[in-house]
Amino acid sequence: MPEFEPLPAAALADAATHVRAILAEAVEHPAARPAVLVSDARSPLSIVLTEAYRRALPDARHLDFDNVPQAEILTAFATLSAGDLVVLIQSSNFRLEAFRIRVELFKRGLKVIEHPHLERMQGPEALLYIDALAYDPAYYRGVGHALRDRIDAAGECAIESGAGARLVFTGPFEATKLNVGDYRGMQNVGGQFPIGEVFTEARDPEAVNGRARIFVFADIDFMANRPPQPITLVIEKGRVADALDSTPEFERVLANIRADEGEVWIRELGFGMNRAFAPDRIVRDIGTLERMCGIHLSLGAKHAVYKKPAFNRREARHHVDVFLITEEVRLDGQRIFQTGQWIP
Repeated sequence: MPEFEPLPAAALADAATHVRAILAEAVEHPAARPAVLVSDARSPLSIVLTEAYRRALPDARHLDFDNVPQAEILTAFATLSAGDLVVLIQSSNFRLEAFRIRVELFKRGLKVIEHPHLERMQGPEALLYIDALAYDPAYYRGVGHALRDRIDAAGECAIESGAGARLVFTGPFEATKLNVGDYRGMQNVGGQFPIGEVFTEARDPEAVNGRARIFVFADIDFMANRPPQPITLVIEKGRVADALDSTPEFERVLANIRADEGEVWIRELGFGMNRAFAPDRIVRDIGTLERMCGIHLSLGAKHAVYKKPAFNRREARHHVDVFLITEEVRLDGQRIFQTGQWIP
């Protein structure tokens, strides 16, 4: 068993409050309905979240991933019916042979809540993670849907990231996707938490031009890397033409993409909404951090959601998140983001 500093008692109280809201208001799972909770005890966050869910779901079947046979876990899943719930609390990422956990569970019509890579966030970062679990349906659903409607109708998105850097996406845009804890009308209920993101991309992959200053990027280990000064991306026809004030770590990222794909494309345009994360409140896990309030982009040709003739899905290998200094965002000239918040 690894040794680590436990989180303060208040962290459990906060986590329990947030978990109850996620269950009741986001995935809409009644406490009495069948549920299976699979967790480990390898990190402070996994321990706290496990207890929070056990309090919220006292009748759920709880399985310790490290101390039960994998066949028992699969059998537990098999006992559930469509509409029941599976919660996965993972210090790293659970592997069940060839079983693609979330995909297979969704195929069965089950609700799924995932908390992966928790061991990456220790101490103060773990507390930020718990803060980010707070579910405010009026904010996420209200602002999220307003952003989606504005983006879907927009002909241009312009992002100012300071020092004269301006990046322009020329629309139309791909149909905007929501990750705001509102699953009404959706085929699958649940996903990775914390939530808080609206994303799209330019329908024409070459319709992205300008400059963007990034202050955090995903390194080759998928961890947040903060360079000593912002890196300015020079983007021409949807591709990274140059990276000013770059670092050896970022050059490795670019070199890996170019080695596999030839050039570095810009694809995802992400509108992060989670107010628990900000430039002075970040965590190392990129999959969590991409919910941060502000704009993030993806580098590389890979994007599983949007299919494009220009990109061969078998050859597209990279999807690397980078986070922009977000001073202002405008859609068709109208300001929708300023001073760290969305105003759609």
